Amino acid sequence: MQKIYLDNAATTQMSQAAVTEMLPYLREVYGNPSSLHSPGQEAAEALQRARERIAACLGCEAREIYFTSGGSEADNQAILSVAKQGLRRGKKHIISTAFEHHAVLHTLKKLEAEGFEVELLDVHEDGIVTAAQVKEAIRPDTCLVTIMYANNEIGTVQPIREIGAVCREAGVLFHTDAVQAVGHIPVNVKEDHIDLLSLSGHKFHGPKGVGALYARRGVLLTNLIEGGAQERGKRGGTENIPGIMAMAKALEEACTHMQAHTEKLRSLQDKLIEGLGQISHSILNGHRSQRLPGNVSFCFEGIEGEAMLLLLDDKGISASSGSACTSGSLDPSHVLLALGRPHEIAHGSLRLSLSAENTEEEIDYTIRAVEETVSYLRGISPVWRDLLAGKSEFVIQ
Repeated sequence: MQKIYLDNAATTQMSQAAVTEMLPYLREVYGNPSSLHSPGQEAAEALQRARERIAACLGCEAREIYFTSGGSEADNQAILSVAKQGLRRGKKHIISTAFEHHAVLHTLKKLEAEGFEVELLDVHEDGIVTAAQVKEAIRPDTCLVTIMYANNEIGTVQPIREIGAVCREAGVLFHTDAVQAVGHIPVNVKEDHIDLLSLSGHKFHGPKGVGALYARRGVLLTNLIEGGAQERGKRGGTENIPGIMAMAKALEEACTHMQAHTEKLRSLQDKLIEGLGQISHSILNGHRSQRLPGNVSFCFEGIEGEAMLLLLDDKGISASSGSACTSGSLDPSHVLLALGRPHEIAHGSLRLSLSAENTEEEIDYTIRAVEETVSYLRGISPVWRDLLAGKSEFVIQ
């Protein structure tokens, strides 16, 4: 049985180039970059080179890059830092959206408990938040706008440059969780008017457990981790040099091949969307074209997403569901609910996220496998029988 990996939004396989880049820093250049001796300084020089390489990919200065353990830590530090600044100035209003990653939403919930007012903007059915919505929501006491660059479940890409321009004009700091975007679509923090940005290495074929926070020069950061003077005193703990070097290489590689990979992924994505769209009572989640290359999210009426995932896994396909039931919760995806999907529809979701390693043959097989799986699950579903019998009405026409 063939194995097809279609869960690249969750994590990616490390590229060979990233693995090769990492190896010397596991055994040869293993010094602590904070040490003054030669091995330590050799590691420190490598760390600086990685900072410069990542900055070049984002269009910023090396000193504006701070290494973290991943996107969640970067999100937390960015949001809590700006909130602390706002508190000092008497500004306690924060704008975000209802379909952010939980690293953002849970941090905002924490701030609400501390007296901040968090305004979550509604998301249009196509999964897009507009700059006009942000402009209308900004108040004199707004200290932060935090809106993800691209959604992790439905792949919709937000008009970040326009949103950033609105925030810059209003004098409000703008943070974006760009974990899904960096390495997949062009990102330039200066041109996009971004003040803080979070990224994670394992989303673009780098290693897990390493990420970065971009903070524009002049934006003050609050420490989450106290300790030594690493990361210019803003993140205690010896830097993960092997992981950082591999992440830098993976990002360079992703940016170098971005156009070619995008063309291939768009072709596979279109084929997959067209094929799955032929299944009766199915609907694409998010904007048809304003989405990440390779991201396909569907809801199928009359089935449970968890059962679909398990059956697809039996067929050799690794995928994910928008439903959080796979993590032990019976609640459907907050992202799909934010789009206006009813609970019963949101439970029947499927996310397929491709990489440039996938082939047309794999997509053809996947379309057939999903068709068979949906048909089987509907055949044993009492809910589906009631729908066919007219005892209840179809939501997806």
